[in-house]
Amino acid sequence: MTRSLRWLKDDIALRMMQKLELLKHQPRSLLIIPDAPGVHANRLAKRFPKAALSSIPESDLSWADMTKMKLARTCSFIANGLSHFPAIREGGLALPDQSQDMVFSNLWIHTLDQPKWVVQEAWRVLREGGLFSFSYLGPDTGKELRAMQCNAIDGPALAALPGALDMHDLGDALVESRFSDPVMDMEYLYLEYESDALYLQDALALGLLSAQQVQAISADKTAKLPQKMTLEVVYGHAWVVGKHLSATKDAFAFISPDQIKRKNG
Repeated sequence: MTRSLRWLKDDIALRMMQKLELLKHQPRSLLIIPDAPGVHANRLAKRFPKAALSSIPESDLSWADMTKMKLARTCSFIANGLSHFPAIREGGLALPDQSQDMVFSNLWIHTLDQPKWVVQEAWRVLREGGLFSFSYLGPDTGKELRAMQCNAIDGPALAALPGALDMHDLGDALVESRFSDPVMDMEYLYLEYESDALYLQDALALGLLSAQQVQAISADKTAKLPQKMTLEVVYGHAWVVGKHLSATKDAFAFISPDQIKRKNG
């Protein structure tokens, strides 16, 4: 997400923080994915002052923003212990199993081709009693663009965001990955525009249109853009409970080797 919609990410993070106020959870380690300069990282540090922060930065951060973030993480390291920038590699997080007490993901899942791997990786890196808190844009986002017919674009004006899952589908993915007590909710936000240029800028920043589509629409003098953009914002959280219990599937029990102990005497 580019700077044109940084305010949106900060606003949604504030709403996520308000939901966290209702939960009793004091993590010792917290992973922010993705991380960006803004109120959410600062507020998380204030909300959980004893937590060592790790974060995966946004891919398009400027040198200045990255420098500020590294300074903030260094302060966390000095105060609380391990704090670093783990990488994403081959669809996974470069973090040890059971190394985090909380994973906080803001407006990211909808950008991924295979969003369910985030759920699986969150389960892997979270300890017993850990919390996965997230938000993402749902499938109704940008529905006005999908309804728009533009001669400058071959086919539909908009393809769905790759990871814009229905909230019930992601809730099912949480259960399948053995998360407990998933809570999902959703709200619609409506953005209104007086300028086509700003509309296209935000559509590009959200991933609703490609750069080629924006250029084609801008060149087509007959194209009539809508003046409103719908954002479907999905929120959710789930807990890691009973992580060390045996998993069951289709009436069969699967017992990990570390659960098998020799009986003496």
